Amino acid sequence: MRRKERYEWILRYFRKQMPEVQTELEFGSVFQLLVAVVLSAQCTDKRINQVTPELFRHYPDAKSMAEAEPDDVLEYISSVSYPNAKAEHLVKMARMLVERHGGEVPSDMNLLLDLPGVGRKTANVIQSVAFGKSTMAVDTHVFRVSHRLGLVTAKDDTPYKVEQALVKNIPVEDIPRAHHWLLLHGRYVCTSRRPHCGKCDLKDVCPSASA
Repeated sequence: MRRKERYEWILRYFRKQMPEVQTELEFGSVFQLLVAVVLSAQCTDKRINQVTPELFRHYPDAKSMAEAEPDDVLEYISSVSYPNAKAEHLVKMARMLVERHGGEVPSDMNLLLDLPGVGRKTANVIQSVAFGKSTMAVDTHVFRVSHRLGLVTAKDDTPYKVEQALVKNIPVEDIPRAHHWLLLHGRYVCTSRRPHCGKCDLKDVCPSASA
């Protein structure tokens, strides 16, 4: 099967199975989404959803978090991965939002990347989920699934290269949903150590399943 045909088959499947899909992170504002995404790096959404309610109760917006110290924030996120670094990033990020953006989260990629703790993946998630832009965030799940399904080549060996390949081949209207499609497929079916190929509806077009 040619790669173009594989894209068409897989996208058709996801459109039918998951026409409406969204992030599993829980949030009440763009700022809270940004905080949740920063915290989710190398950590499960389930864990983040366990810690953010109390965190957001004390620091619901950029202004309140900007007035805190990292140790204050650390108290509520100590169970996530790299809590000390993330507490530092969140407070610095909140202060920059207040100082430069009136406490609001910008939609511009470069302005997002200027924020402490925000990398390209996080910026793409914010642009897509919060602002409806056709950006493709590539996390470990999307990276792994894209290679296993044969959507990208071995030469696409960085998240940025995978992002560029996916954006090139996925219709612009599907890109925001496609991030979640691939992520959720990797989280629940095409898992890292032991993929569940037996219950995968994509196995007939997956080069990894037949290897």
